[in-house]
Amino acid sequence: MNKRNALIGATLCGALAALGVGQNLLEEQAQAQAAGAVQAPKYEVDPAWPQPLPNGWFIGQTIGVWADNQDHVWIIHRNDSPDAVEAAAEEGTGACCKKAPPVIEFDATGKVVSAWGGPPADKSYDWPDSNHGIYADTEGFVWIGGNGGTDGLVLKFDRKGKFIKQFGKKGVKADSNATDHFFQVAKIFVDEKNNELYVADGYGNKRVVVMDTETGVFKRFWGAYGNKPDDTNLGRYNPSAPPAQQFRNPVHCADLSVDNLVYVCDRVNDRLQVFSKDGKFIKEAFYQKDSLGDGSVWDVAFSRDPQQKFLIMSDGRNAKVRVINRETLEELYNFGEGGHYPGQFYAIHSIALDSKGNLYTTETYQGRRVQKFVNKGLAPVTKKDMGVVWPTGR
Repeated sequence: MNKRNALIGATLCGALAALGVGQNLLEEQAQAQAAGAVQAPKYEVDPAWPQPLPNGWFIGQTIGVWADNQDHVWIIHRNDSPDAVEAAAEEGTGACCKKAPPVIEFDATGKVVSAWGGPPADKSYDWPDSNHGIYADTEGFVWIGGNGGTDGLVLKFDRKGKFIKQFGKKGVKADSNATDHFFQVAKIFVDEKNNELYVADGYGNKRVVVMDTETGVFKRFWGAYGNKPDDTNLGRYNPSAPPAQQFRNPVHCADLSVDNLVYVCDRVNDRLQVFSKDGKFIKEAFYQKDSLGDGSVWDVAFSRDPQQKFLIMSDGRNAKVRVINRETLEELYNFGEGGHYPGQFYAIHSIALDSKGNLYTTETYQGRRVQKFVNKGLAPVTKKDMGVVWPTGR
């Protein structure tokens, strides 16, 4: 009996030792793989951001976001998209709730510190029929666009919502070679050093426009591959066809990097095109190229390291945020999945990063919200599809 017990004990010890060796080997292999793995920014959703909105406010389709030099986060939304039930207090049918003003400013903690916007009572300027895109510059001005049926303008305000200037006009039609108005603007990006405004012009026109921020003069514009823009209807996107020589609507972003490259979201064509500041085509890449409908390349933002080594991209069709090597345009990994819970997306639309590299996302259609994803620093990329990036330890 003692010999049998001794034999069992020795066998058990041997098995445990083997398990220990195996576990150590796996850990060593994982560490070795991580040591050689590509490093990329890691994010975790902050389910407690923002704080609850005041005044029983609902927000509608949220189609623009920017983080300013104070790390305040600005969003613009379509406050006519909440329905009669959601705005019952305004409809007089219940105690809750109300439509929030179109422009909302949050501080870094997620508290609302200002809100304004909408058609002026004195009709001193044209408020867009459909708000779209927002940029808050370092001089204290806020720029917005519009993609409504006849919107051909960009508006400039101070931080408190005081109107400063209107560029372009309403009541226009598609003309991608016009020099006095836009047509259905998607996004605005300000190059403050050179007093230039980059406009993704966008839902009606098919071009990028660079405008002087003081005079409003259109300094240059271009279409896909740097071609002269053409408003010809290209029909439905076909992933198997040769790449289109013009943008499809919408041209959804036109953002300038620190090394003076312009990154343009050709959303429905599932591609990102890169240009010099004067519109010379440099390169392109496709992402989830078989995506139909509203496309895969919705918005971009640059990482906050001095070289902006990484490009962050929103993909509303596939409910993803893609993290990309900016030099090669290679996708390193993605995160997110469809849904309405924290870290999930329903039509993720616009994105922005604050000075700490924290990521802010908005959602349109029935998503209608803003989320924060905390920058956890560089980490090894261990798999391509990360799913929901829930906070560690929760």
